[in-house]
Amino acid sequence: MIAPRWPQIYPTSLAVGVGTLSFVVLGTVSALWPNPLFIRMTPAGGWEIVLLGLQSILLGLYAAIWRPTCSIRTAGVGGVLSFLGIACPVCNKVLLLLFGASALMTYYEPLRLYLALLGVVVTAFALAREWTLRSSERSKGRSRLHSPAIEGL
Repeated sequence: MIAPRWPQIYPTSLAVGVGTLSFVVLGTVSALWPNPLFIRMTPAGGWEIVLLGLQSILLGLYAAIWRPTCSIRTAGVGGVLSFLGIACPVCNKVLLLLFGASALMTYYEPLRLYLALLGVVVTAFALAREWTLRSSERSKGRSRLHSPAIEGL
C-alpha cells in the first residue's frame, strides 16, 4: 500500500499559498504595479519588487515550518519593516501625520530600501531560528524513540 503524501503536500501548498498571497497583497497595497485600488505618489524602482519577492518567499517558508510556540513576533517585525520599506512614504498616512511630507522625502526616502532589506534579514533570522528549533525537536524525538529504556520493552 502506498503511504499518503499529505505530510509533504500540506507544507508545500501552504508555503506557495502564503508566499503568493503576501506578494500579491503587499505589492498591490504598496502600489508597486498599477492597480485601480491604490495610486503611488513616488515612483517605485526595481529593488522594491525584488525585496518584496524575497520577503514573500521567506514568509511562505516560515508559514510552512511555523510552530505555535516560537518566533512569530520576529517574523511579524520583519514583515512590517519590509512593508514600510517598499511602501510609498507619502501614501502612508501615519508616517505623513507624524513627520510631514518634507521630512519623509528628505530623511526617510533615502533609507527606505535599507529598511526593507532589514525586514528581509529579520524575517530570514526568524526562519533560521524556527528551522533550527524544529530540527532540534525532531532529533530529540528520534533519540527518545531509540533510547535503551524503550528498546528494552
